Amino acid sequence: MALLERAHNPNFTPEHLAFRETLRRFVETEIEPFASQWDEEETFPRALYKKAADIGLLGIGYPEEFGGIDADIYYLLAGAEELGRAGAGGVTASLLSHTIGAPPIKNVGNQQQKEKYLPRILSGEWISALAITEPSGGSDVANLQTTARKDGDHYIVNGSKTFITSGMRADVYTVAVRTGGPGMGGISLLLIDRDTPGFSRTPLKKMGWWASDTATLYFDECKVPADNLLGVENAGFQAIMLNFNYERLWLAAGCIAAARACFNEVAAYAQERIVFGKPLSEKQVVRHKLVQMAQAVNASQAYLDQVAWRVEQGEQPIADICMLKNQATETMEFCAREGVQTMGGAGYLRGPKVERIYRDVRVNAIGGGAEEIMRDLASRQLGI
Repeated sequence: MALLERAHNPNFTPEHLAFRETLRRFVETEIEPFASQWDEEETFPRALYKKAADIGLLGIGYPEEFGGIDADIYYLLAGAEELGRAGAGGVTASLLSHTIGAPPIKNVGNQQQKEKYLPRILSGEWISALAITEPSGGSDVANLQTTARKDGDHYIVNGSKTFITSGMRADVYTVAVRTGGPGMGGISLLLIDRDTPGFSRTPLKKMGWWASDTATLYFDECKVPADNLLGVENAGFQAIMLNFNYERLWLAAGCIAAARACFNEVAAYAQERIVFGKPLSEKQVVRHKLVQMAQAVNASQAYLDQVAWRVEQGEQPIADICMLKNQATETMEFCAREGVQTMGGAGYLRGPKVERIYRDVRVNAIGGGAEEIMRDLASRQLGI
């Protein structure tokens, strides 16, 4: 049975394809063989950041002067898709936590901040994390409660954040704080270094993404230099919103690739597994399941390619990005569920990709904006 490969995208140039091949070799040699081990250990070697930086993975979309690669959206898709093939969501989440932590530095940071932080992050020396979500609310960014009051040439930060990816071992945190009045107009972004007095962290256990460290952060009279303010005071909400489109496209691409990985693993298993004297793949119900999986993957991939093209043309198709994100996570869930069901006990045991991916389904449906929020935002954009 042939593998289900990604459909050709005419917007991929030879340079994009060469980058994809480099990433594929990296994933096959540096991640896939260790994915189950790292899940059990609930971590992965810090050296992986440097290896990822060396092949250009960490620098996608950042200026060359800071060690990045000035790349279009198709490099972004290639990165998400190749990592998604490994079925190692926790590794991807922490390895690339800078893709949500560092964009505000790039987008609204001053030259001094960019020179101090971006080269170290993009080289794999420092780990970057984004801290927005709070115990009192997730996606309700406009009502966050962590405060930062100005005191001379410092801000004094009090409050907490939770569900923070790379929360334990990050070196620098991009933290959303309230510096002004209520609502979105009172929010700012601060860069807070890990060793800042008054800043502490505790780890969290999760359903999936075991290899990704996730934490709750605490700020108790945490004294942060005023020079660490990103952009303009009380204008942080806009900088946060700039992250979302690309984060959701990245999530969608990774989920579709993971769904394709489920198909390929299950298709191979069905050919090898002998049931009542014949390969499992000869059962009509199994063939139909595989066709449904392939159908869902290919339809979602076509939607992704269309939306990505529109974004690359300068559009901001918010409704379609939201619906695409939901479509991709639903496809991932369907393929992982049917994959485990088809493999039976072998799929339920730890080790196969389908088992790891099934554990990661919910976090993808929640992260970057939960399904319900995506539907509500899409409906508002569509005027319904």
